[in-house]
Amino acid sequence: MKRPLWQPTEERKQQANMTGFIHFVNKKHDLGLDGYDELYDWSVAKIPDFWAAMWEFAGIRASRPYDRVVDDLGKFPGAKWFEGARLNFAENLLRYRDDRTALICRGETQKSERMTYAELYRAVSRLARSLRASGLQPGDRVAAYLPNLKETAIAMLAATSIGAVWSSCATDLGAQATLDRLSQIEPKILFVVDGYYYKGKTFDSLAKAAEVAQGMPSLEKVVVVRYLGGNPDISALPKAVFYDRFISREENPELHFEQLPFDHPVYIMFSSGTTGKPKCLVQGAGGVLINHLKELILHTDLKRDDTILYITTCSWMMWNWLLSSLAVGAALVLYDGNPNYPGPGALWQLAQEEKITIFGTSASYINYLKSQDFRPGDNYDLSCLREISQTGSALSTAGFEFVYQAIKADLHFSSISGGTDINGCFAQGSPTLPVYAGEIQRPALGMKVKCYDENGQPVIDRMGELVCEAPSPSMPLYFWDDPGGGKYREAYFSHYPNVWRHGDYVMIHGDTGGITIFGRSDAVLKPSGVRIGTAEIYNQVEKFAEINDCLAIGQEWQGDQRIILFVKLAEGYQLTDELKDKLKKTLRTEASPRHVPAKILAVPDIPYTLNMKKVEMAVTNVIHGRPVSNRDALINPESLDYYQSLLPELQQ
Repeated sequence: MKRPLWQPTEERKQQANMTGFIHFVNKKHDLGLDGYDELYDWSVAKIPDFWAAMWEFAGIRASRPYDRVVDDLGKFPGAKWFEGARLNFAENLLRYRDDRTALICRGETQKSERMTYAELYRAVSRLARSLRASGLQPGDRVAAYLPNLKETAIAMLAATSIGAVWSSCATDLGAQATLDRLSQIEPKILFVVDGYYYKGKTFDSLAKAAEVAQGMPSLEKVVVVRYLGGNPDISALPKAVFYDRFISREENPELHFEQLPFDHPVYIMFSSGTTGKPKCLVQGAGGVLINHLKELILHTDLKRDDTILYITTCSWMMWNWLLSSLAVGAALVLYDGNPNYPGPGALWQLAQEEKITIFGTSASYINYLKSQDFRPGDNYDLSCLREISQTGSALSTAGFEFVYQAIKADLHFSSISGGTDINGCFAQGSPTLPVYAGEIQRPALGMKVKCYDENGQPVIDRMGELVCEAPSPSMPLYFWDDPGGGKYREAYFSHYPNVWRHGDYVMIHGDTGGITIFGRSDAVLKPSGVRIGTAEIYNQVEKFAEINDCLAIGQEWQGDQRIILFVKLAEGYQLTDELKDKLKKTLRTEASPRHVPAKILAVPDIPYTLNMKKVEMAVTNVIHGRPVSNRDALINPESLDYYQSLLPELQQ
């Protein structure tokens, strides 16, 4: 029998928003639901009732109520949600206008800067006034090429208050990769920055910003944020003006929130772009709002008194997700820079100083702390910390255990998984349930999640494809420049008719109800036809102190497939025959003989996307001599050069 790493106390369960929601639903529908699993079953059996209850429980502000929750759940894709409602996304995020802290802006070398909800509201009012004066209309696109600053949040809120559509890329993205994304949507206004800080160094970003701006003839204004200070030359930027000169001088102008349909576009997000030009995913204001509030209020248990941090840039959907915390009235920490500069204690010092209650991060960050044997709980006061949220890629059983051993024994470790596609999650945590090592606690409420085998049949305790059998409000409205919807259907619905195939290889556990992610299904290894999730290998390799990171791919070889394992060694270690033998023995005994790689090779770095996902497919393409499109979609595209140099060895 599995033993949980953590169990919530009865007091904690009773205080949870999830429990309050169960009471709310029971009273509203005269039910007797008891606990998460009964609530979940009801949420996918009575999908319209669930989302209607969420609308009311979250207090969504609308100038006109909806006529019906959904027109036809059988239209997948294509279901219409909350028809008739008129609302504004930014108005819902700016419902609090008092003197409590809204934003805490921190960076590697910058002092803390705080902004209250009242100050945030005034700043958004002033910027919205200037944007309207520039001719911005509902449906126009506003783009940003910015770090994680208060100005980024203010610009998003100001643009969406008008009904403009927001899209952003972080400044660590290359100019061409940024153009590949933003030029497709023809923005009218672009926000850029003079530079940024990373690992204690300053980087001038005006040359990249000029390249981006010059490549987009649709631009009518380029607004430059001063982050490095001084008075930089912006003459190379077309139609450029400094942010502090663009924003209205009027102290407290009226902020008019454009009232728009539930499915009016709010965000354009981008696919990773590692398999071609990034796809532009258009997402609706109401759908993103109600889904984020479900995830923040119920699954994350976010409350007004919380201080929440997520390590993210504005290229990643977790930035959008974090900003929706404003609708709950919490204090948001916007961190800009390298989370491990000047050392692995940087963010734990911040957590201590700012009394962070919810700390959001990636599997790679936790694995880094583990590889350094860095134990934040021994050195910092984390008494306020009650939850760690983790996403980006699968975390091993050992990673879960490390959190409870080295960070804090009594906290809710909430592993979550979903995607940019839905700006949210298919699988999530619940503060009312136990945590088991290596498992996401449950499918998310309202998401009819199943695991399908190779024959398209639902299975338990077997690995298969993560699918969703019913629509939900935050699924994309459409892809940009896809008038017939062909790209959209091809991306998610071509494999199983009327069922969303997400592309994750997973298992749903019959004993606990939890979900384990084994990697992307397009990266599944098939030696001798046996399907192996890459995370099954990573979970074993991560136990080795000698290895900081690893990546496994399948190489077509002599009519079959063989596994190649690339390892990034920890400082001071060599890839000796003895270490190779240890790795193979561990994989053989702890996994199976099929998991043992044919070759183990040392590499200086492992390629990652901007969303902190390992890029197995890019390396697979390299070793098969296929082109890698959009290398700029990687954080470290130069890492692929070394894999190219290994081709002669991989032909043996």
